[in-house]
Parts: sequence; structure tokens; C-alpha cells
Amino acid sequence: MSKLVWRNIGRFVLLMALQLLVLNHVYLGGYVMPMLYVLFILMLPTGTKRIPLLLMAFGTGLIVDIMNNMLGFHALACTVVVMLRILFADRILTRGEPVTIETPGIYSVTPQYFISYLMLMLAAFYLVFFTVELFGFRSFGSVLLATVASTVVTTLLAVLYQFIFLKKETVA
Repeated sequence: MSKLVWRNIGRFVLLMALQLLVLNHVYLGGYVMPMLYVLFILMLPTGTKRIPLLLMAFGTGLIVDIMNNMLGFHALACTVVVMLRILFADRILTRGEPVTIETPGIYSVTPQYFISYLMLMLAAFYLVFFTVELFGFRSFGSVLLATVASTVVTTLLAVLYQFIFLKKETVA
């Protein structure tokens, strides 16, 4: 297998272990639930085909659901994020150019574009997740507050992860 495949497998294992062993036990004020494992999906190469990307996202969410004894909330939110990624990633990360980025990250893309992409995708993830978790928009204020707070905290953790675990490359 190629070096890129092994790197993605390692990233998957590291992020899932971090999520399941540490971050699942962090609840700040009842509104912040950092879910860093979504970063695995967001850092897959931009040239990945749609069906494998959808299957990886659904499988990743399903693993988290099974480990947390949930009803498919993560699988649904991850699948929605991948659909948005398919629609918008090229426009945000590559600015519409036909370029494949092996590992979208803070060093391989202009930082403001990557952070915009990250925040947009995480906000969509959390909005779907919290809406489904609360079974609707009855308490939309709580959903919105939890979405914003969790998006900000997870974005900060994702950027910190990037600085720690990615080697510096030239910015595209």
C-alpha cells in the first residue's frame, strides 16, 4: 500500500483513540462536545471518489455510534458532512482549480481557507448532530449555542492537532 494510505490509517487510529478514550469524557458547560474524529474525514485527499468517501464517513460515524451506544447520530452527521465536502471542498480549498490535495491541512492549503473549510464543515456536523440528538428544533437556542461552542472548541483542537502532528510543507 502507498505511504498516503498508511498515513490515513494511522490518522484514523490516532483520532479514534483520542476521541473514544479522552474527548468522549469532556463536556464543558453541557454545550461543548469536542469531536475531533471528524478531522479524519476532512483531511482525506480531495481527489477521493464519492462512493468510497461516503462509505468511509458512514463507517467512521458508525464506529463512534457503536462505541458510544448511540442510534446512528454520528453516522448521519458524518455522511451529511461528506456530502457537503463533495459539493464545496474544491471551491473552498482549491478555489475551483482542478488540483488534488493529498492531505488538506493548515500547511498544504492557505491557513485561512483551511480554517474556513474546517469551521463550515464542523458547524454543519454539529448542527445535524445536535438537531437529531434533541429530536428537532424545539430548543433551537440550545442547538445553536451548542453548535457554535463545539465548533469553536473543535476547530481550535483541530488546528492544534495540525501543528503537533503534521510536518510543515510549502503552502499551495
